[in-house]
Amino acid sequence: MKYIWIIMALLSGAFLPIQGGINSRLGKEIASPVHASLISFLVGAAILFLYTILTQQHVQLSGLKTAPLYLWSGGLLGAFYVTVIILAFPKIGPALTFGLVVAGQMIISILLDHFNILVAQPHPVNVWKLLGVLMVIAGVIIVRKF
Repeated sequence: MKYIWIIMALLSGAFLPIQGGINSRLGKEIASPVHASLISFLVGAAILFLYTILTQQHVQLSGLKTAPLYLWSGGLLGAFYVTVIILAFPKIGPALTFGLVVAGQMIISILLDHFNILVAQPHPVNVWKLLGVLMVIAGVIIVRKF
């Protein structure tokens, strides 16, 4: 079962540059990157709404009353991400855009793991993790230079 999630995570990562290219082209077509981002979220929300109805997903709405306010920021962060990708993709290209995205993800992920923020259990920083992040950053520099 773990292999399925590994494949799904890899596939979702592979879809990000495709999504970035599609949303960027849409932003150009309608002359508004922000509206392209809005359309992307509206289509995604509609698909998720249909999925939850068709699969009879259950939700505990009472949890919304007790959820900390910061848990609502996921949509804000998603909107920021999608809009920045739409704007950056045509200016710096897909390789550099997503190289920087991966570098940023790795840096923050290691910090979240180390300081036990938003994770089930901590995973302390070690020399191998730092080396991995440095290799990702080196990869971004190489992509930028060549």
